[in-house]
Amino acid sequence: MNLTNYHSHTPYCDGRCNIEEFIATAIFWGFTSYGVSPHSPIPYTSSCNMLHERVEEYISEMNLLKQKYEGKIELYTGMEIDFFGEEWNTTIEYFRNMPLDYRIASVHFIPNQQGEYFDIDGNAHKFIKLVDTHFGGDIRYVVETYFETMRKMIEIGGYDFIGHPDKISMNASAYSPHITDSKWYKDIVHDYFKFIANKGVMLEVNTKAYKPHSYLFPNVQYFKYLKELNIPLVVNSDAHIPSLMKSGFREAYLLLKEAGYKNTMQLSMGKWVENPF
Repeated sequence: MNLTNYHSHTPYCDGRCNIEEFIATAIFWGFTSYGVSPHSPIPYTSSCNMLHERVEEYISEMNLLKQKYEGKIELYTGMEIDFFGEEWNTTIEYFRNMPLDYRIASVHFIPNQQGEYFDIDGNAHKFIKLVDTHFGGDIRYVVETYFETMRKMIEIGGYDFIGHPDKISMNASAYSPHITDSKWYKDIVHDYFKFIANKGVMLEVNTKAYKPHSYLFPNVQYFKYLKELNIPLVVNSDAHIPSLMKSGFREAYLLLKEAGYKNTMQLSMGKWVENPF
């Protein structure tokens, strides 16, 4: 199995170590390819997202680093692009014209009942307060709106894979324990993954929360279902510091193997190919 990762964040957004530190760590651990994916600029104020004026600088730095490390590791220039409906998504001209090697489509913001967007991706304490303050304590509305927004984003296209496809599960469970075991929640998720399979979309298995919270996204309880649907997967760590670059990888691959997966996907010479494990 080749070690790869295509989801990581540096100080261009909310990461804490520069790109070259990630590359050095990836080479040390024997990664064959590595991608950087800053949170995209968005039409709102956000401390987590890249500023418009830094995009050119980011792409230029990646081009220089690709030359510097040629022959040692394959480097890819990516971006995690936030979805805000038809006005702001992976297909708008702004992102289409960016010279990116790959694009991650993710949902971090959803509209409340009044149509105002809020970041639901914070820690559990912030999430609980957010739901009570801006969503009237209606956790079912938050969950349903999250998956509805994900479906709209998936329908539009223009991406390589979907980032942390059911991340709402962790914060929703903090707000309402065992919510993921309820019939209505399971029905939503099963229909959602079936929709994804019909679209032929690749999903990320995001390992970021496995060590601290015992969560993978998608939730491990759906791995066998994903295999039945033949949904291709790519394993990423969503690391914000180099030392967490492969955190949760061992456990994720073991669980995928138990579910019947024999390979994930990787970029090789600029193409998505199978990566047996």
